[in-house]
Amino acid sequence: MYTFLKDGEFIQVTVEDAGNVTGFISRFGDTDSDRGTFLNQFFKQGKLEANKLTFTTDTVHAVWFEFSGSISRGPGKTPGEEAYYVIQGTLTDHRTDADKKTTSNSRQVVFKSFPQDVK
Repeated sequence: MYTFLKDGEFIQVTVEDAGNVTGFISRFGDTDSDRGTFLNQFFKQGKLEANKLTFTTDTVHAVWFEFSGSISRGPGKTPGEEAYYVIQGTLTDHRTDADKKTTSNSRQVVFKSFPQDVK
């Protein structure tokens, strides 16, 4: 699990066979109809090749995300610390309005892994 854009939001990433990636983004809605509602957006497709990560989410309330970047070791010294791994790259959010016009906004992001329970 990794941080997302706002405090309380997160991404779950699971690497499966052959580099296929499943997961979801849990985030707070930010449109007039869903502001403050907790939304889950599952990955429609995802891939990990070496350290290169890409994914696209399903559309929820006319919003979907695309990500292209990498996953690597972060500044955390142990798996029990935040940011032992980081996902960094370009996140693009796509929004479709009532007139069916889609706008896109891209930004550079860094998502930090949550501390893991070490036993």
